[in-house]
Amino acid sequence: MTIADIMQTAPVIPVIVVDDLEHAKPLARALVAGGLPILEVTLRTPVALDAIRAMSEVEGAIVGAGTVTNERDLASAVDAGSRFIVSPGLTKPLGKAAIRDDIPFLPGIANAGDIMRGLDLGLTHFKFFPAMAAGGLPALKALAAPFGQCRFCPTGGITATSAASYLSLPNVGCVGGSWLTPADALAAGDWARVETLAQEAAALR
Repeated sequence: MTIADIMQTAPVIPVIVVDDLEHAKPLARALVAGGLPILEVTLRTPVALDAIRAMSEVEGAIVGAGTVTNERDLASAVDAGSRFIVSPGLTKPLGKAAIRDDIPFLPGIANAGDIMRGLDLGLTHFKFFPAMAAGGLPALKALAAPFGQCRFCPTGGITATSAASYLSLPNVGCVGGSWLTPADALAAGDWARVETLAQEAAALR
């Protein structure tokens, strides 16, 4: 799969923080059952790489790593079975490493300069982050004119309420959101609630 394929698979990519490895598989099953097979597991906890391995065993799940900030993280994520990589920003070493490893890569950008650096590397698909703080809908509309060849996945401050507005923009392929995995639902093992949230998000497209 290319990063374009991944962005077109579902309207929302859950941004997942796994603190308890026991949650990994049931969480993945609930999200996939709800219609969201693309799962971004952020490298923010000690069990993140093991969670990627576990979730990758769930039928239908397409698991990638988020919060990848350097080549070392990239190598560890790929070794754990990540099928795509998401970063909060874009550096030349990280971009070149992802291209070299032929791994679908969604680097974070916040402005025109970031996008231009990505285009210099041959990249056209980006995570717009942090979406709300970086200007939200008006910023994405403004970026559409000079960067018509680019597609974006806004992440950061997106909610179930605002997601549809972002998805209505022609330069937005999908959105990333953490509202699909509320901490209280995970703590309670309320996978039915997670599945319902996923179903609602999957219906946005």
